[in-house]
Amino acid sequence: MFQRTRSRATAALSAGVLLAGGLVAAGQSPALAAESSPVGFAGLNGGTPGGSAGTVVTVTSASALKSALSSSTSQTVRVSGLISISGMYNVASNKTVIGVGSGSGITGGGLNLSGVRNVILRNLVFRNASDDSINIQSGTTNVWVDHNDLANGYDGLIDIKRGSDYITVSWNRLHDHDKSMLLGHDDGNASQDLGKLRVTYVHNWFDGTGQRHPRVRFGNPVHVLNNYYSNIGSYGVASTMNAGVFVERNYFENVGSPTITQTGDSDPGNLKVLNNYKVNSGTEQVRNGASVAAIPYSYTPQANNTVKATVVAGAGTGKI
Repeated sequence: MFQRTRSRATAALSAGVLLAGGLVAAGQSPALAAESSPVGFAGLNGGTPGGSAGTVVTVTSASALKSALSSSTSQTVRVSGLISISGMYNVASNKTVIGVGSGSGITGGGLNLSGVRNVILRNLVFRNASDDSINIQSGTTNVWVDHNDLANGYDGLIDIKRGSDYITVSWNRLHDHDKSMLLGHDDGNASQDLGKLRVTYVHNWFDGTGQRHPRVRFGNPVHVLNNYYSNIGSYGVASTMNAGVFVERNYFENVGSPTITQTGDSDPGNLKVLNNYKVNSGTEQVRNGASVAAIPYSYTPQANNTVKATVVAGAGTGKI
């Protein structure tokens, strides 16, 4: 279990109360309890509370979804059903976008977060995007991407770029796709990206995907913690362009290259590893771990050999 504080989560588990829309029974494993707030980087810089819980709109059509997402009102947008859209829909600041049940979300297009702040995307299905499924760019800060199911997009499933910062990507299931998650879009974008692109990736399930889990440029530190990688086609985590990536207590199963420090035409990046669990997997590449900045938040990592069971049980939609 990855948590910043013990008190609220532990008390809730022992009492059997509601956490983030999911009933946690007394004695249930805390790893299966959806967090009520983001852990990691999205919890810093003022936090990511999302849109107002008192202003709620439920949408069932593309036009209603587009209007609700772009509204200047701080609100919670409930997506009911799998809504077919075209292109990228812009998401304004101060929004919580959450799917109803386990099968609600977006098909045919994706969501674009550009120059905004304080957005939560949870419990959404993303299918068949014509570009990115989720695109976070242009100085966007404080985003929590949590408990989504993403597959079969044209480009990236979750791409973060152009000086975006303070982001947590947690409990997502990614499958039936090649280029999963880009962090930093171009080798020539140092002036905008240096000192930014700080992201926590925790408890995600990369299920038979090809590469970019994530593929990092410039960001330092980037924390890749307690994720499950199964049957990966090319590589797990890539650090390039002098990035600093800490790959800690993940579970790699059937992954030939769990970590690499150079790919494509990019200069190498820095990468350190700690206590990853490997089954039928290759050797991790590491480089200049002293250049990976310290993780600036407190946390208690889950034991590496338990990560697979926890993530398979808890990642994706219908779990919050």
